[in-house]
Amino acid sequence: MDGMKKKRVVVAGFMTTCPIAGVVWQHLHYILGLKALGYDPIYIEDTARLPYDPHTFEMGETAVRNVVGITRRLADRFGFRWCYRARFMEPMKVFGDLTERQISQTFANAAATLNICGAQELHDDVLKSPCLAYVESDPGVEQIKLDKKTQDTIDYLRQHHAHFTFGENIGQSDCPLPAGGFKWHATRQPVALELWKQHQPIIDKRRATSLIVPKGAKTAPIRLTTIANWETKGKDVVWKNKIYYWSKTFEFLKFTDLPTCLKNGNFICEMATDMSRDPASRELYERQGWRLASPHELSRNYDAYIKYIQNSDAEWTVAKDQYIRLKTGWFSDRSACYLAAGRPVITQDTLFGKFIPTGEGLFAFRNMSDIQSAAETIAADYEKHSRKAIEIAREYFSAEKVVGHMLKTLAI
Repeated sequence: MDGMKKKRVVVAGFMTTCPIAGVVWQHLHYILGLKALGYDPIYIEDTARLPYDPHTFEMGETAVRNVVGITRRLADRFGFRWCYRARFMEPMKVFGDLTERQISQTFANAAATLNICGAQELHDDVLKSPCLAYVESDPGVEQIKLDKKTQDTIDYLRQHHAHFTFGENIGQSDCPLPAGGFKWHATRQPVALELWKQHQPIIDKRRATSLIVPKGAKTAPIRLTTIANWETKGKDVVWKNKIYYWSKTFEFLKFTDLPTCLKNGNFICEMATDMSRDPASRELYERQGWRLASPHELSRNYDAYIKYIQNSDAEWTVAKDQYIRLKTGWFSDRSACYLAAGRPVITQDTLFGKFIPTGEGLFAFRNMSDIQSAAETIAADYEKHSRKAIEIAREYFSAEKVVGHMLKTLAI
């Protein structure tokens, strides 16, 4: 695009409404991918939803000043224009780089609008976009609503010109989810690789010992970590007389004895999660030998979130029941960041292995035996699997590749 006016793409979502680290990076990766490809990204959030302040834990108009300040600092740091229209305020207020009139013009004149996580309410200005793309990160719920002929869902999705989903297996013979009359384009989380690059040796020599170990093996316990909401509510669904659960809690509880099942004491199992409302589970995890870290500073401090992942050795985590039993092929945006940091990932099988290679750097599990095998494999040649993790991130999650493929699908 050198010598030509850059095409404008609007990224819309809920980064200002809920400015916690996982959500922020999820949105920023699209923005940074667009910038790397030579586009002019503008972040617009046009919403009637009350915002959440991760510093005060408050939700409502009192959070506006802080959340707007967060978005402004992110825009200054990463070099993009932004706008936040707070429709819940009386009178309605606009913050950022655009005026009220420019919001409408920007949607109308943009080459495309990416509705990240399908979170943007479809106000009149949004619908002026000539190419409005629905980007679904949580497959299952909407497809089931379509199968149930839920009119609100049908109407909302119909107003988009294209539909993308992290459920890469939707439409395949081994995935029971119906397409519901829509064409679902497979996608996955883009990652700006340079942000997650570890600027130090993969194996810290200060941790070396005098033990004789295989070449490439770790000489200190491998710290398996993950960052997770312990319990989420509101999106369990009943379909064909079966309940499909939204919260990961039920899957985590299947593997509480992981620390004792990993042999030789060569692994440390840690979760950054808040179990304060579930003291029974917290006591169980502590008794089983887990380390439990507070997630709140990681949620507030975006650089701390990156450093936590970089300072881990690998990720072990689960997937939501909906993704597993519905065989969606979903893959975590956070696990993609672990891979980009050169941190091998052991995660629950959703059939993502049909689309992303497993067995080196990335491992899918269905039971404890699979986890044990994957952990021992990583420990035997950590350097190899760390390098492979980066290779997978570069090939399958690079922001330029993922976003570029979306734009090619949209023909812009």
